[in-house]
Formats: sequence, structure tokens, C-alpha cells
Amino acid sequence: MATASIGGLASGLDTATIISQLMSLEAVPQGKLKTQLATEQTRLSSYQQLNARLATLGGTAGSLASTSTTTGTWSALKATSSNTAVSVTATNSAQPSAFTVTVGQTALSHQLAFTDAHAKGDVVTGSGTDVVLKRSGQADLTISTAGGTLEQVATAINAADKGVRATLVKVGSTGGTDQFRLLVESTATGDASAFELTAADGSALLGGTTVRAGRDASITIGGITATSATNTFTDVTPGVTITLGSNATGSSDIAVTRDAATRSAAVTSMVNDINGMLEAIATATAHNADATKAGVLSGDSTLRAVSSSLATAIYPEDGTSLATYGIQLDRYGKLTFDEAKFAAAYAADPDAVTAAITGKDGFAGRVQAVAVSASDKITGTVTNAVNGRTAAISRLNKSIEAWDDRLALRRTSLERQFTALETAMSQMQSQSNWLASQLSALTKSSE
Repeated sequence: MATASIGGLASGLDTATIISQLMSLEAVPQGKLKTQLATEQTRLSSYQQLNARLATLGGTAGSLASTSTTTGTWSALKATSSNTAVSVTATNSAQPSAFTVTVGQTALSHQLAFTDAHAKGDVVTGSGTDVVLKRSGQADLTISTAGGTLEQVATAINAADKGVRATLVKVGSTGGTDQFRLLVESTATGDASAFELTAADGSALLGGTTVRAGRDASITIGGITATSATNTFTDVTPGVTITLGSNATGSSDIAVTRDAATRSAAVTSMVNDINGMLEAIATATAHNADATKAGVLSGDSTLRAVSSSLATAIYPEDGTSLATYGIQLDRYGKLTFDEAKFAAAYAADPDAVTAAITGKDGFAGRVQAVAVSASDKITGTVTNAVNGRTAAISRLNKSIEAWDDRLALRRTSLERQFTALETAMSQMQSQSNWLASQLSALTKSSE
């Protein structure tokens, strides 16, 4: 139990200050531990940041190392068309190819333009107020128009939402009243979009119709005709979709090629990531005679080994060079990438370029192996360093806590000692005063 010292009541000493100064001396070892703890925490943070970047680099390199032709960087295809009215797209399931497409016709919707013009409020449905929508192979659909006026007919057709839409087209004015004709069109295109619209009794509406029949789109590829109910031809060849503009005519040269630009961009990104990693490690491990200017992890052999391995990953095990593909290491230890040289090499021999980058033994695969070896959650060298620093910090925290207890006990001990001193001096002063009074009394009595 802590005791309170009597602050110099008997001795005149500033015991509180003396105790604080003594405790400051006692706490010097703990202060050194706290300084060491702060240093270790800074180092741990740097290790963790570098380890996270290495893990990210491993993932990026792994994606680029994949040889999949259906997913990932190396599956990307580029589709082009020489006719702006004919567009083309290619999925990863397509194969590089080239062919010519000749447009036969574009797809049209089925359209009925009714002959008679009326005011919006005129009743146009005959004896009843319903109209009937008829399609081949389907049951007739009766649409209620409320009062049977021209405007109500158009509104009811659109509200029914049964694959046709109605529009009123103003064609003039009679006696100051606007006159309209009814235009009804299928929402879909193709031969199968045909329909009829009659009065409830089957008679013609509004004097009959002018019909623009719906039709399928058609194209010809190498003498083979393909048709589609829409202007889009999906998987006209495996993985290739062709779409015609509404006014498309003539021919178009279609080319489906490997997308060199996507591959080049992926290699550029990985090279930049590697350079960023090398620079970060160099900064963290930099040596300087002035400790204040040295890196946080100055001279760390684990990180220097990772840096060396990343730099040498550029060299294939068979002794060849990636310089042919635009990848080199400059005299400063930085990777460079020449996109033009890569593009030229890819155009000349795409399979060779792909093999040099992908697979376990390719450039990306070697980089992935280095990054994973360093950052693996269980066996990674940098991960182990992180774990080591974490354990060291835990030990330091325990030591600092132990010192807290030790210092608390020491302060209690000092307070007791000074309290005992003050008590003893107070007692001695009381005795001294008593003796002095006794001596004084004796002196007076002897006189």
C-alpha cells in the first residue's frame, strides 16, 4: 500500500522533488525500452507495407502469367470492321479470324398506317368501343378503349403493352380542328412481328391500312446467308457478334485478332509495379553514416535478397534475353519496357512472346514466384520478418509493463523511507526541545 511522504516538515527538504528525481533515474532503463519500442513499431509498419505490396505484385504477376485463352489478359481479342455501319464485338471464346460480310437487308418492324384522318375526340371503333389485336398463331387480344375515340384507341393500345405501340400523326386541320391518322408499329423487328388491328366485329378500322411488313435482317458471309429477327447477329461465328446500323448497306471486312495493346498495357503495369517495389525496398534499406538519414530498415538482408531476386527475374533460365520483347534492366537497376518493340515482336510471333511472359517459367511467373516466396502468409520471408518484429514488440510491451510495476513499488518504498525520516527527525526535534527546556530550567534553579 502506498504511503504519503511528509514534505520536509521536519527536515525542510523538498522530498516530493527528490523522489521525482530519483524516480526519473530509476526509469531510465524503461525509457530506453520505450525508445526501442517506437523504433520497432516503425520498422514493423514498414515491413507490413512492403509485404502488402509484394502480395499485390504476386497477384498481378500471377494474372499475367496465366496461359488461359478464355479469361485474363491473354484471352483478349480485338474485333474491327471496315464499315462504320457494321459493328463487331468478340468474346474470349472467339478465335482469330478474318472474313467479309455483305449486308442483304436490315431488320424492320411491322407497321400499319391507317387511311382515314379524324379529330382526337371522334369515335372511330364502329358499333363497339373495343379493338382486336391479331397475330398469326396466337389468340386474338381484345383491347378496351373506353369511349372508342381516336385518342382513346391510341392510349389503350399503348397501355396494354402487348408488343405494339400507337402514335397519332397530325396531317392537317378541318374547320379549325386538327386531324390525325393512326400509326401502329410492332415493338420488335423481323418477319414474326406481323399483326392486324380491327374493330371488335372484325371489320377494318379507319378505312383500312397501308402495310409496311416486318422483315428479318440478312447478311452473307462467303456465300452463306444468315438471318436475324433483329439487326444483331449473335455468335454468327463462335464468339463473334455483328450489329447492323439501321441504314447499313454494302460490305465490311471483319478482322478478329489478338489484342496486342491490352497485353502491352498489362506488361507495362507489371514492370511499373516491379520498379515501384524495387524503389520502395531501396529507400527502406538505404545505408547512411548519419543514422537520421538512413532507411528505416537500413541494411536489412531479407529485403535486399527480395530486391535482388526481383531484378534477376528478368533473365530466363535458358540464358536467353527479354530484350527482344522490349524488356531490359538499365545500368541503374531499373526495368525498362519498350512498347513499340513489344508490339513489333508480338506481330511477328505472338506465340513466342506469350511463352516468354506466361507460364511457370515465363517472366511473369518468375516474378510471381519471388513475390509469393516473400509474402506467403505462412512461409514468406518478409512475413516471417513481420512476425518476428511483432513478437519483439510484444516482449517489449511486457517488459515496459513489468517496469511500471517495479517503478510503482520503488516509488512506494522511497515515500515510506522519506516519511520515516521525517517522522524520526520530528521525534528527535521534540526530544531536543524537551532537553533544551530541562537544561534551561536547571540553569535557572542553580542560580
